[in-house]
Amino acid sequence: MIRVYLDNCCYNRPYDDQSQLKIELETKAKLKIQEMIVDGKLELVSSYILEQENDDNPYIERKFAISGFFKYAIVDIDETLEIIEIALQARGAGLKVKDSLHLACAIVTNCDYLLTTDKGFLNYKNRRIRIVNPMQFILEMEGQ
Repeated sequence: MIRVYLDNCCYNRPYDDQSQLKIELETKAKLKIQEMIVDGKLELVSSYILEQENDDNPYIERKFAISGFFKYAIVDIDETLEIIEIALQARGAGLKVKDSLHLACAIVTNCDYLLTTDKGFLNYKNRRIRIVNPMQFILEMEGQ
């Protein structure tokens, strides 16, 4: 089974301005991915940094909608020394702090994909995990 990790940008995509076609398509793809998770076709991973970042969301409705979806995670990982070490390596390669922690959590939990809509994060390449946007992920799943 394919295991996925969605970062905070991905979870928040449906709340962005849907008048832009790219955002609308990414939203539809993200919602399809959530449907696949609920239907048991994908395994979802959550993490302490994802929950922490969501807790900082100033929009109460969004915060509760997103945190409500975390119940579908088969793994909810807490901070470990291994996560910190991987995150520090990623930081050294130019990744932002929170992105490096998301990456490390996804790697440690053996995710196949890390899904994000963050352009900077999408440009980061890692040999241990595929980092793609929701649209690319759906295209890859349909190609299997």
